[in-house]
Amino acid sequence: MVDIQKLTDMVEYQDGSVVSRTLIKKDVGTVTLFSFDKGQGLSEHSAPYDAMVTVLNGSAEITIGGEPHRVSAGEMVMMPANIPHALRADESFKMMLVMIRQD
Repeated sequence: MVDIQKLTDMVEYQDGSVVSRTLIKKDVGTVTLFSFDKGQGLSEHSAPYDAMVTVLNGSAEITIGGEPHRVSAGEMVMMPANIPHALRADESFKMMLVMIRQD
Protein backbone atom coordinates (compact mmCIF):
# COMPACT_ATOMS: atom_id res chain seq x y z
CA MET A 1 0.00 0.00 0.00
CA VAL A 2 1.29 3.44 -0.95
CA ASP A 3 0.82 6.21 1.61
CA ILE A 4 0.86 9.65 -0.03
CA GLN A 5 1.36 12.55 2.35
CA LYS A 6 1.96 16.28 2.03
CA LEU A 7 5.50 17.02 3.27
CA THR A 8 4.53 20.36 4.83
CA ASP A 9 1.93 18.60 7.00
CA MET A 10 4.38 16.00 8.31
CA VAL A 11 6.17 18.34 10.74
CA GLU A 12 4.45 21.10 12.73
CA TYR A 13 5.69 24.47 13.96
CA GLN A 14 6.23 24.97 17.69
CA ASP A 15 6.68 28.40 19.26
CA GLY A 16 10.34 29.23 19.81
CA SER A 17 11.50 25.80 18.64
CA VAL A 18 13.12 23.71 15.95
CA VAL A 19 11.26 20.45 15.28
CA SER A 20 12.59 17.53 13.24
CA ARG A 21 11.14 14.28 11.94
CA THR A 22 13.33 11.60 10.37
CA LEU A 23 11.59 9.91 7.43
CA ILE A 24 14.42 7.63 6.29
CA LYS A 25 17.52 6.54 8.19
CA LYS A 26 19.82 4.13 6.34
CA ASP A 27 23.54 3.41 6.26
CA VAL A 28 23.77 5.38 3.01
CA GLY A 29 22.08 8.52 4.38
CA THR A 30 19.00 10.14 5.86
CA VAL A 31 15.95 12.18 4.91
CA THR A 32 14.71 14.52 7.64
CA LEU A 33 11.99 17.18 7.75
CA PHE A 34 12.53 20.30 9.87
CA SER A 35 10.36 23.19 10.98
CA PHE A 36 11.85 26.36 12.46
CA ASP A 37 9.90 29.06 14.24
CA LYS A 38 10.80 32.61 13.13
CA GLY A 39 14.24 33.56 14.44
CA GLN A 40 15.26 29.98 15.24
CA GLY A 41 18.17 28.22 13.59
CA LEU A 42 21.12 25.90 13.77
CA SER A 43 24.52 27.17 14.88
CA GLU A 44 27.52 26.66 12.64
CA HIS A 45 28.56 23.03 12.33
CA SER A 46 29.80 20.61 9.68
CA ALA A 47 28.78 17.10 8.71
CA PRO A 48 30.70 14.30 7.00
CA TYR A 49 27.96 13.99 4.36
CA ASP A 50 26.96 15.89 1.25
CA ALA A 51 23.55 17.40 1.93
CA MET A 52 20.68 18.89 -0.06
CA VAL A 53 18.22 21.29 1.54
CA THR A 54 14.84 21.68 -0.17
CA VAL A 55 12.74 24.57 1.14
CA LEU A 56 9.10 23.56 1.61
CA ASN A 57 7.79 26.92 2.83
CA GLY A 58 9.00 30.18 4.34
CA SER A 59 12.52 31.53 3.92
CA ALA A 60 15.84 31.36 5.70
CA GLU A 61 19.46 32.38 5.46
CA ILE A 62 21.83 29.45 5.12
CA THR A 63 25.51 30.25 5.48
CA ILE A 64 27.84 27.77 3.79
CA GLY A 65 31.59 28.18 4.15
CA GLY A 66 31.08 31.72 5.47
CA GLU A 67 28.92 32.80 2.49
CA PRO A 68 25.25 33.63 3.23
CA HIS A 69 22.50 32.40 0.88
CA ARG A 70 18.83 33.38 1.11
CA VAL A 71 16.53 30.49 0.23
CA SER A 72 12.75 30.43 -0.15
CA ALA A 73 9.93 27.97 -0.82
CA GLY A 74 10.53 25.88 -3.92
CA GLU A 75 14.31 26.41 -3.89
CA MET A 76 17.14 24.08 -2.93
CA VAL A 77 20.80 24.40 -2.01
CA MET A 78 23.61 21.86 -1.87
CA MET A 79 25.95 21.74 1.14
CA PRO A 80 29.25 19.90 0.56
CA ALA A 81 30.55 17.47 3.19
CA ASN A 82 32.87 18.88 5.86
CA ILE A 83 32.13 22.55 5.02
CA PRO A 84 30.82 24.57 7.99
CA HIS A 85 27.22 25.74 7.61
CA ALA A 86 24.52 27.44 9.71
CA LEU A 87 20.86 28.36 9.31
CA ARG A 88 18.56 31.11 10.61
CA ALA A 89 14.83 31.31 9.81
CA ASP A 90 13.69 34.75 8.60
CA GLU A 91 10.12 33.60 9.15
CA SER A 92 8.48 30.29 10.02
CA PHE A 93 10.33 27.89 7.75
CA LYS A 94 10.13 24.20 6.76
CA MET A 95 12.73 22.20 4.88
CA MET A 96 13.65 18.69 3.85
CA LEU A 97 17.28 17.69 4.44
CA VAL A 98 18.73 14.80 2.42
CA MET A 99 22.20 13.67 3.55
CA ILE A 100 24.20 11.17 1.51
CA ARG A 101 27.35 9.44 2.77
CA GLN A 102 30.51 9.79 0.72
CA ASP A 103 32.34 6.70 -0.53
